[in-house]
Formats: sequence, structure tokens, C-alpha cells
Amino acid sequence: MGNTIRSYRGLEIYPLVYPHQPSGLNGIRHYDSGFDAAVRICRRGTDDTMTTSRVFRVPSRSPFGAAGDARIASTSYAEQVIDGMVAGQSIAGL
Repeated sequence: MGNTIRSYRGLEIYPLVYPHQPSGLNGIRHYDSGFDAAVRICRRGTDDTMTTSRVFRVPSRSPFGAAGDARIASTSYAEQVIDGMVAGQSIAGL
């Protein structure tokens, strides 16, 4: 699956989804333990180069049951951060 890029209020949003439990020493992935999420918020310059970015971890009391749920939560959280609705998180400086 390719990267999903969303634009919101002039910023790019990149959902970051990863297994809650890291791969074991034998290389086996533990997708059944759920997924965690973060989001990268970026600003592009006038010449289409990335000028700045910042990663925000999506808070959750427990792992997301599916990668799709984590991706949706990631995008929603990014929009809340951009709108200034998350205490202690800011896009100032982007």
C-alpha cells in the first residue's frame, strides 16, 4: 500500500501506522496485538520542497484493532492539532 497524503489548511498530513508490538527476534510481526499511530504534518515551500515538518504521536488508551482505524485516527488527530484543539500541541513554527 502506498503512502496516503492528505492536504488540510495548506499543510500535508502523513499518517504513520505501526504494529503495537515490535517484530520478534525471529522476524515475526505481531499484527494481532494491534497498531499504534502517529502523524507527520509538513509544510511545502514555493518550489515544492518540504520546508518543515513535525511528528505527533496519536494518544490512545489501547492499541487500535486495525491499521485502517489507526490511519483514520491519525488523520483526525492531525486536523485537530492544526485547528489548535489539542492542549499542549501546536504547529507553531511550521
